[in-house]
Amino acid sequence: MTLDTITRLPLRAHLAFGTVLLFVAAGVLGPLLAPFDPTRTSPQDRLSPPGSTLSDGTTAWLGTDQVGQDLLAEVLAGMRTSLTVAVVTVLIGGGVGLLLGLLAGYFGGWSDGIISRVGDIQLAFPSLLLAILLAGVLGPSMVNVIIALAVTRWVIFARVVRGSALAVRDREFVHSARVMGASPARIMLYYILPSCLPPLLVAATVQVGLTMVAEASLSFLGLGVPTTQASWGSTIAQGRDYLASAWWIAAVPGLALALVVVAIGILGDLLRDASDPMTELS
Repeated sequence: MTLDTITRLPLRAHLAFGTVLLFVAAGVLGPLLAPFDPTRTSPQDRLSPPGSTLSDGTTAWLGTDQVGQDLLAEVLAGMRTSLTVAVVTVLIGGGVGLLLGLLAGYFGGWSDGIISRVGDIQLAFPSLLLAILLAGVLGPSMVNVIIALAVTRWVIFARVVRGSALAVRDREFVHSARVMGASPARIMLYYILPSCLPPLLVAATVQVGLTMVAEASLSFLGLGVPTTQASWGSTIAQGRDYLASAWWIAAVPGLALALVVVAIGILGDLLRDASDPMTELS
């Protein structure tokens, strides 16, 4: 995509990219902006509204929660948790799905049948319910959440890659590579994989947002990261009992989650349009 094309992108593209960039920067630089200490409590400052001056002289720009912790620091730490879980989950699930999708799409036959049937069986179960089951069995931890979500995501990437591989495996340049003696691994790596990357990138972008929602859902139910670690889902769960008296506890992380997921979804749509030669950016 050229610089001229970037400047002609619609306003929603710039807003979405700016929103995602802002949240990523906040998550990475969160410890420097507002350090989060899960063991720190301040009963005299509990349920302070946004903009309040706390007992230590600092300002709680987003208010405090039910134990007196600064909600801004909690939201920034939760962003880092959500971003880490989403990126690592997509990398692991995408890597497994990429490998299995290439094998199924290129070789076909029994390998395609086994991988496709396993994927069909998994898709018969709602992904969130499957993640809840796995997280409940494994226990609350970030590693276990990543494992549970990666198991539910690989089939999405495998189907995307399989479809792309099926579309190019019988083309002339692939047949030419076979005639010249190229090994199946070389053909998949150098001839088929490049055609699979654009739709895979689109799927990965969308799945980052969906994985953030899934992680927040697990943490909301108490099956996500431990309670000593900040998470938007657990913060929303704790704030639901204070909606009438301290609405900001649940509203702030909920709004942050909605904004970043919508922004990532818009970027995914733009990437899909950019990777489709039949679609022009509007």
